[in-house]
Amino acid sequence: MPNRHSLFMQGTIAMIPLSVAVIPWGLLAGSYAIESGLSPLESQALSAILFAGSAQLVATGMIKAGVGITTLLLTTLFITSRHFLYSVSMRDKIGKLPLRWRLALGYLLTDELFAICGNQSEQRFEPWYALGAGLSFYLCWNLATLVGIVAGSYIPALNELGLEFAVAATFIALVIPNIKNSPTLVAVFVALALSVTLNLMQFEGALMIASIGGMFAGYLVETLTRSAQ
Repeated sequence: MPNRHSLFMQGTIAMIPLSVAVIPWGLLAGSYAIESGLSPLESQALSAILFAGSAQLVATGMIKAGVGITTLLLTTLFITSRHFLYSVSMRDKIGKLPLRWRLALGYLLTDELFAICGNQSEQRFEPWYALGAGLSFYLCWNLATLVGIVAGSYIPALNELGLEFAVAATFIALVIPNIKNSPTLVAVFVALALSVTLNLMQFEGALMIASIGGMFAGYLVETLTRSAQ
């Protein structure tokens, strides 16, 4: 049976492709935080504490626009609410671990960590493997944002270099392998269609509506499929 160090390194290696893919995203998040008026310390603290790429980009944009703290917090809560679903899905694997493990893995639980460990069976799941994957991704994200913060202080308009494509590319890489049934396919298609259509219409709250619409459509198809069986 692999020891702790071996499992930790296996998790780290498994996360490397996603860690590399998120580097442009981290550069963008760091530089955008500086552009939004945050200090270098505040910008890095955002990555170290919030540790959520999409939420950070939205939050810094709202800070730049002068949005109130209540709206900012509610929007961030909604964007990151999917992590609650991740935690429920992985409860059987992590719930039996000591508190220190639950806190550590809960904090490190991202889209990327869920993509690697979420489909593992309870028997196959190894906390040291998950820790290696999650911690290595955390360090990579914070290093990338640090470079973005430094670059953003010296290179103007860094956010105009097309780095935002990394956000879409990362989520595409996470979503596509998990489309294994019709409810998931319908959820993805509806969310995509709503997001594109509402954004073209410049509809405020397009992301939230698309997310809710996709989840509802997927749930509806799954319910109908079970009823037909």
